[in-house]
Amino acid sequence: MKLTTYLQLFTAGSSLLFSGMAFSQRGGNIPDLIPFPMEFETSTEHYDYLLDYYEGGVVHDYMSVPKWEGLWSAGGDSGIRGQTMFLDEDGEIIPGVLTPEYEDAFRYRLDLADQAYNAGVDFDRLTTCEPAGIPRWFMEPYVREFINTPTYSLWHNDLANDTRRIYINQEHVNIDGTHFAVGDSIGFWAEDEELGDILVVHTEDIYPGDFFRGTPPTSNQAETVEIWYEWWDAENDQMKVAVNVYFYDDLMLQEPLNLVYTYQYRQDMLDAGLRIRYWECAQNDNTYLTFDEEGRPMTQYRLPGEPGYVDPRGASQTRNPDLPPGLVGQEKNPVFDDAFDFEF
Repeated sequence: MKLTTYLQLFTAGSSLLFSGMAFSQRGGNIPDLIPFPMEFETSTEHYDYLLDYYEGGVVHDYMSVPKWEGLWSAGGDSGIRGQTMFLDEDGEIIPGVLTPEYEDAFRYRLDLADQAYNAGVDFDRLTTCEPAGIPRWFMEPYVREFINTPTYSLWHNDLANDTRRIYINQEHVNIDGTHFAVGDSIGFWAEDEELGDILVVHTEDIYPGDFFRGTPPTSNQAETVEIWYEWWDAENDQMKVAVNVYFYDDLMLQEPLNLVYTYQYRQDMLDAGLRIRYWECAQNDNTYLTFDEEGRPMTQYRLPGEPGYVDPRGASQTRNPDLPPGLVGQEKNPVFDDAFDFEF
């Protein structure tokens, strides 16, 4: 297993999961990565090991389950958004991280961006209304909620309505026989000597996606083991929610990745009256996919006043074929005018 400055992979020989672990202020706002306790062939092996290590965990009631209520936004991470898990300081692909096929795919993506970046060529899956999904869910910068109950956790990311449900002390169930944007997640609560209350999560059946825009693609074999906990950010004098994610993907990765993300409480958003709304892609989407003369994908944007622009406030009337045209009161937003008055 390779150890590099950018690829934080660990194989600890000790059977103790967190023995001697200390937090450092890397970047001032993220905790240290939690080492792999040992090498595992699969994410299921890893999750089962933790379940056994914590003796089945603890059972919470509504009074005792950790509360992470309110609004949160993504904070620091261990390098994914900046691609430093996959690229060195010179922008070159770090060898030995990706499988040959996925390294070639990443190079193909980078070559397209290099060739056409100044021409505005920048493809994003969100262009075609695909949800961010896992693993991108962890780092989306928009507002989110964490709702924990004794039997399941419900975690909302308002971008594209990416909602995760973590079923506590249950088994995986997939009667659909397919994959999903955020997969199928199970978990258990436990008490750790170093971290306090933790939630250990196992996620499988995940759509292929991306860590973030411009990073390598993930495959339909991606799975995660996650350790969620509260973390005191001493430098910023605030409590945060943190998660250590162990990312498995046999088709994409030569070895599992170890990542960490944090989330900060947003009292300012609460004070402003912000609420998570339903993300209706057809109503809010002013992006569209086209191709340049050489066939490279281009994400373009319609601006107010341009043909085809969709008012994100829903001011325009939607024509329902089973209603007479012009029926009063069918505008989605009765407050604003039908169109913006922009001059270019």
